[in-house]
Amino acid sequence: MNSDFPRIITLLRKERGLSQKQAALELGVSQALLSHYEKGIRECGLDFVIHIADYYDVSCDYLLGRTPDRQGATLTIEDLPDSRVVDEDPSKESTLVTLNKKLIQNSINVLYELLDEADNKGMTTEVSSYLMVSVYKMLRTLYSSNPKNPEAMFSVSPDVYDGLSSALQCILATNASQLAEGQTSDGFKGLEPGETPALTPEVISKLYPDLAPSLYNLIQKTEERIKKLG
Repeated sequence: MNSDFPRIITLLRKERGLSQKQAALELGVSQALLSHYEKGIRECGLDFVIHIADYYDVSCDYLLGRTPDRQGATLTIEDLPDSRVVDEDPSKESTLVTLNKKLIQNSINVLYELLDEADNKGMTTEVSSYLMVSVYKMLRTLYSSNPKNPEAMFSVSPDVYDGLSSALQCILATNASQLAEGQTSDGFKGLEPGETPALTPEVISKLYPDLAPSLYNLIQKTEERIKKLG
């Protein structure tokens, strides 16, 4: 099948709060066989793919990881809400720029909604700082591609900014992870149990119906790149 199918059918079962034994009974297969499907040990036939898609009310394309939309819809630029903060002329942008910008902006909107819900100063600070460093690195990379651009715009030496900014990102990511685990980090108090809302893809889709497709596409694109490293 593929590496996405076992992960997705396991996720769907756990979302419903079903035991493997109960799901197997309702799907008409043995628990051992469903376990093999969920672990990727065995591949199922097309009939079972259709059956389990109907069972969880999702599309076959979603089960196979071909689309992040559960009903199999193909995402287009027009489907994404516009997150422009300045008055721009979209006709001047390329399709690739517009699509990627919307995916990132909308996904960041979801992230900040969750940060606002958590109401934790440390987490908001560390996450924001991480994102700022990311923008800084890529802006400086693009800026430096033209040797005529004056480096005086930046105070950190071009010889060390990339390595140091990457190191800072690692520190910020570690701080955020510690805060998420409830530990004190960088002088900030960690998250208390219950400060972060319980989330599933279904919950996210209900909370942010306009923004969720962008987030799911961002996750899918990122994980595709990650898997190529493995």
